[in-house]
Amino acid sequence: MLVFVDESGDPGMKLERASSPYFVVTAVLFEDHDEAGACDQRIDLIRRELGLPETVEFHFNKSSRRVREYFLQEVAPYQFFYIAVVLNKRKLFGPGFRYKASFYKYTVNLVFQNAKPYLRDAIVVIDRSGGDDFRRQLAAYLTRKMNDKDGPRLVRKVKTERSHNNNLLQLADMLCGAVSRTFRADRTDNQAYRALIRHRELNVQVWPR
Repeated sequence: MLVFVDESGDPGMKLERASSPYFVVTAVLFEDHDEAGACDQRIDLIRRELGLPETVEFHFNKSSRRVREYFLQEVAPYQFFYIAVVLNKRKLFGPGFRYKASFYKYTVNLVFQNAKPYLRDAIVVIDRSGGDDFRRQLAAYLTRKMNDKDGPRLVRKVKTERSHNNNLLQLADMLCGAVSRTFRADRTDNQAYRALIRHRELNVQVWPR
């Protein structure tokens, strides 16, 4: 199994100073490596069909509506599923949320607790952020939380890669952006994108309610 993780928003808690009101983390799950490879190749073709350079990276927030909709329509037939957690930062309390590393790890843990029933010996790929210490801590945190010594191994390996070189991390970015956009009441397209891939949705948890 392959799992690709990306986030939308920021972990800042100073909402009065332009921090985002929501922080969204999305995990995209492929049970079959061949299916993941096929989706990867399809994303390469999407660039050509849209007349984009081969080196362009798909980012939801940097894409036009035409690109977003075409991308999501074209990947939707592939056999992946996604799980997301949406943190409503206005309702968060506690000193731990003031620190970026602990905030991020907490959110990722929520995502993977929801993904737990679906995980089997997964290789988890996370968009690279933070320093080397942060990445090591995150990898250790996930494997410790997910792998019970008396049960099946849910997470085999956690690694980070640059999204620029990984189409499936870009897929995670686009799906995460689609989920995040549904919480933007100020945008007229807030329901347009998630509807295209909703049949791939296993769970979207808003926390706290």
